[in-house]
Amino acid sequence: MNASDGTLRNSSSLARAGLARAGRVVAAALLVSGLFAMAAEAQQPKVLRQFGLGSDKNSIGVTPGNGDVEPTGPSAIYAGRDGRIYLLDQVNGRILSMDGGKPVDAPDALQLPEDLIPQDLVAIKDRLYVWDGQVHALDTKESGEGPVAARAVSAVDDVTRSAFAQMGSQAPSSEAEVVSAAGRAASADAFDTPIKQFANSHGLGPVDIEILPKKDGKSAVVEVRAQNDPLNLHRFEVKVKHRLGAVEILDVSAKGGVYVFTENIPPTKDGASVAYVARYDGRGRLDAIYDLPIGPDQFPSRRFVTIAENGDVLYLKSDSTGVGILDLARRTPKGGIVDSPPVAKGAAPVLAGPGDAAAEQAVITAVRPGTRLGAIQIGLAFEGLKWTVTPQNYGPNPDTQCTGFGDRTRRPGYLEGKVGQEVRGVPYCWGCFGSFVTFKRQVDRGALAGNWCTKDNPRRDVVGVDCSAFVSQCWGLQRQYTTADIPSITEVLADPWSLKPGDALNKPGSHVMLFVKFTPDRKAEVLEASTGGCNGRVCRNVYPLSVLLARGYQPVRYKALKDQ
Repeated sequence: MNASDGTLRNSSSLARAGLARAGRVVAAALLVSGLFAMAAEAQQPKVLRQFGLGSDKNSIGVTPGNGDVEPTGPSAIYAGRDGRIYLLDQVNGRILSMDGGKPVDAPDALQLPEDLIPQDLVAIKDRLYVWDGQVHALDTKESGEGPVAARAVSAVDDVTRSAFAQMGSQAPSSEAEVVSAAGRAASADAFDTPIKQFANSHGLGPVDIEILPKKDGKSAVVEVRAQNDPLNLHRFEVKVKHRLGAVEILDVSAKGGVYVFTENIPPTKDGASVAYVARYDGRGRLDAIYDLPIGPDQFPSRRFVTIAENGDVLYLKSDSTGVGILDLARRTPKGGIVDSPPVAKGAAPVLAGPGDAAAEQAVITAVRPGTRLGAIQIGLAFEGLKWTVTPQNYGPNPDTQCTGFGDRTRRPGYLEGKVGQEVRGVPYCWGCFGSFVTFKRQVDRGALAGNWCTKDNPRRDVVGVDCSAFVSQCWGLQRQYTTADIPSITEVLADPWSLKPGDALNKPGSHVMLFVKFTPDRKAEVLEASTGGCNGRVCRNVYPLSVLLARGYQPVRYKALKDQ
């Protein structure tokens, strides 16, 4: 978010023995399944640690996906200034803490309170913070095996706010800003406002950061200044081949290297969108690139990359082949541009095309006219609906157990313990379809609210909305069009930057999000009904655009939606 509106934006060498052989096998499989192959001369990443699936200290919780539902796994990784690596095991409701010098040793497990289901974490100085839409500080000094104490932080300092916002854990735009953008049908046609960030670095301590985008859309000037030594200034230019997306300062090392999360987002005809970590030396020269192996099979993780105390770039690899922590290999850049490695043949994602004429004609007769502004207003109504949870809405305890989900029950997480309390947002409901008005009428009559047992058959005694039903409602469709159906009524946008409010990011067979707007720091703000990122309701989220595209999301436009 720009500085003019008063909102401040984001601001031990690791052991490698014992897993070298496994590292080569897993890393190779990961790279083959990604969107690109590394340059031939580049080394493969090393596997520092692998986890089995489960709930003991050497395992990670993963819940399976299904049609129109993404899987859920570990949400975040962060390398603290104390030499420890922290891993947010969202499914098991805990944080695993590992010695960065001995990552293969059994980690400590910090159990989170049952009513706290965060999606992100950071370690600032000697304290852990988590984010679930707001920031919570954790008291990790309690003895015993019980949950750690947590408290909401009312006054979040600049460094903590910036650390969370690096990967999109930031407050969404105000409703007035969203409605205004939808009314103008505005897209990302200009990003020339200075961006203010802060960071607590390994090498310089607290630093102030200013990013000055250039009008060419491909580059930005970055200034990093130590708060304790204002004359200690790092100034360099970040430049990509096509279109510059988000620029996030992750760290400044003890040797003076500045690590920058960088996005290159071209039109699809010019190649796939790619995210990197670029390292600039003390003289401002680009001296290393770390390619992030994000691919369509990657489980959604809010924070998947972090910088270790010794300058290693650590990546949270989480997909169907397993969960592990990778030490990424670096490659030498060609010139001063953050360039892509050679693209593997056939690695570009296949974009779904429109359906046949008969299917499109059937769609036309099943819609009512809609506008972009109307679509966004309907989405905001689903997100902002306030209602009081009655015992009838809540259901009995113990509630129905979800198949294949460990201890998860039918009731969405954000409703746990909320009987008699007012909550915000329409709950996620597997296989449910209906308007927010219908939902409110049904819960007022005592209907069960929500169902995120997505491996079981949909139930008819619950109310709410799932991801594709939500988008179908926003587009004014009279019936639900699944993520596999959506390509038949939409066109794929060749240029992701041409997304407008009311368009969508769709991953057929997995998930769909309603596009809201581009943030001033070039991320995508969306509305979605989600089990993971929204804790079982409709909410707004902010994501780096390149990450969504690399994971297989397609920018699409509903053909019958009018600009005004």
